[in-house]
Amino acid sequence: MSNSIASFVLLLILISTNCLCSAQQCRPSGRIMGKKPPPGECNKENDSDCCVQGKAYTTYKCSPAVSRHTKAELTLNSFEKGGDGGGPSECDNQYHSDDTPVVALSTGWFNDRSRCLHNITISGNGKSVVAMVVDECDSTMGCDEDHDYQPPCSNNIVDASKAVWKALGVPHNQWGGLEITWSDA
Repeated sequence: MSNSIASFVLLLILISTNCLCSAQQCRPSGRIMGKKPPPGECNKENDSDCCVQGKAYTTYKCSPAVSRHTKAELTLNSFEKGGDGGGPSECDNQYHSDDTPVVALSTGWFNDRSRCLHNITISGNGKSVVAMVVDECDSTMGCDEDHDYQPPCSNNIVDASKAVWKALGVPHNQWGGLEITWSDA
């Protein structure tokens, strides 16, 4: 009888451990097919990519779990009117100067606007900077007018203004992609 109970408890532990591990993983949620942007409709500022006709792009509804040192890819984005960020920011329906430290987070980290107008601390290149979350880097959609005909973001993106890159002391010729960590400030 005690062996049966011990086996049952062990089975419960294994099942709950497996469920916890699965909950911490972020798997693709689907794919969208690229559409060729109309002439002049994809803003290539900051070396932004434009969707390619017929190319499949992975989408995500989640992002990796947030910790005190969440690993991410820092990318460059303009939050100004006419910039490669597209329309006004999701959090406040405003444009923001590239000289202000602001960011967009991948869909899972944006978390239905729960981080809107909150500060995060970004660490990279041996330095740290505090930036305000003002937008979502959409991991679920892309390749349409609303997304400036750019592909969906990956699930681990902190899309940052020029001010963030300057504060981290990254040489201008290296702007565009940098492994960083971030945390809620």
